[in-house]
Order: sequence, then C-alpha cells, then structure tokens
Amino acid sequence: MSRIKTTFEALAAQGRKGLIPFMTAGDPDPARTVEFMHALAAGGADVIELGVPFSDPMADGPVIQQSSERALEKGVTLKSVLADVKRFRETDNKTPVVLMGYANPIERMGADAFAQAANEAGVDGVLVVDYPPEESVEFAAKMKAADIDPIFLLAPTSTDERIAEVGAAASGYVYYVSLKGVTGAANLDVSSIAGKIPAIKKHVSLPVGVGFGIRDAQTAAAVAQVSDAVVIGSRIVQLLEQAAPETAADTLTQFITGIRTALDEVSVG
Repeated sequence: MSRIKTTFEALAAQGRKGLIPFMTAGDPDPARTVEFMHALAAGGADVIELGVPFSDPMADGPVIQQSSERALEKGVTLKSVLADVKRFRETDNKTPVVLMGYANPIERMGADAFAQAANEAGVDGVLVVDYPPEESVEFAAKMKAADIDPIFLLAPTSTDERIAEVGAAASGYVYYVSLKGVTGAANLDVSSIAGKIPAIKKHVSLPVGVGFGIRDAQTAAAVAQVSDAVVIGSRIVQLLEQAAPETAADTLTQFITGIRTALDEVSVG
C-alpha cells in the first residue's frame, strides 16, 4: 500500500483533515531543500508536494514562477530533485512526497527511466500539470506499475466527463484547484468549493485536496470543512523567500504547526 493511501486512511480513521504544503525544490537554497522538507514534516505536514523547477510554469502565479526561476539559475534539475528526495528518505520513511511539475523534464528523462528513478528515490506520487487524464493513460499506468500515484488536477470548470476521466486515471488523491487562474490568486469562495465537492465525489473515490488561495489558518480551516485536505503553496514560498536564513526552517515549522492546529480543531469540531 502506498504511503499516500496509508496516510489518508489514518487521517480518516482519526477524523482529521490532511495538510499538504508545497515548496519549490532548490529555492531559496538548493543545499537546504531537505532541511526544509523536514521542517514541514516536523510542523505536521501529512504529504509534501515538492515543485520541480521549470522554465515555463504556466499554471503558476508570479510567486512560484519566480521561485522556479531562482532554482533553475542555481542549477536545480529533475535529477537533483530526485537526489533530494532520496536524502530525505534517509531519515523520514513515513511522510509521502509528491513531485509537482511539468511534462518536459520527465519527457527528456523518459517516462520509464523517470518511473524507475523516482521509485528508487522514494517518491510516492507525481502531479504533472500539463498532462490531462485523456492523454495520460500510458503514463499513469507506468507510474502505478512503479508504485507511484499519478495525481491529477480538477478545476471549477471541470465537466462531469472530465471528473470521471480523472477518477479512472488517478490514485492517491486528486487536487481540486479552487479558483480560476493561477496559483497565488485571491478571492477564495468556500461556498463555491462546497458546491463542487459533491460532484467530484460522485465520480472520484479518492480523497480531495483543495488548493489555490489558501494563505493562513483561517482560510485553511474554512476549506477543510468541505474537503479532505488543504494544499498551501505560494504562502510557503513567500515565507522562505522573506525569512532570514538562520530562522527559515523554524519559521516554516511554526507556520505549518499553526495550520495543523487549525485543521485539527475543525476535525474535532
């Protein structure tokens, strides 16, 4: 059984909601990526989404785009990200790690080679932003054969047909993009999320994580009322960008701890 499935089954048994923070590998300092991953886990992250830097991150807003550019300038590659996951696994064999990125670096490596390398590194899932489910049947099968969960995005505009396609191809969890637009956008409307989740659940048996626009404990708790997990990305990237190097890891842990506490209050309530 995958770490992701085990994690979500444990959360469900405890009546708790999942916390999925995102960080860009290599930003702000490639030498500290593993340290920051451990900081997220120490704060209470249930799954870590690790962004693979790419030169044209079209689904991401300015904050994550710029973090990707900074990481690329410092020489971060898909291979170096896999090496970071492998180092993380030396001392954390429990926390699931999902690589989030774009098709080009994977295609340059080759899907078979990537599947093998990701499995050996200890990757649990992969979310390729520009791989729609109808074009990913073979890729998803290769990931599953390597014990890696293929994770897909759903949006407010997703039709029942698209939701069903994702339900058939995905494993681990699905990521519902709560807003039209790019990461880091504002104006989160929890009622619209609540209205969409039942339509997703009708076709998808997996946990539903909701992201985009979640920046603090208050919004995380509100979204957790209607979802299985919350995903926080741009705010974490900003924290790392702004924090003093000597306090960055502690800042990260404290932020995640605050979100974790808010989610657990929702779950208990």
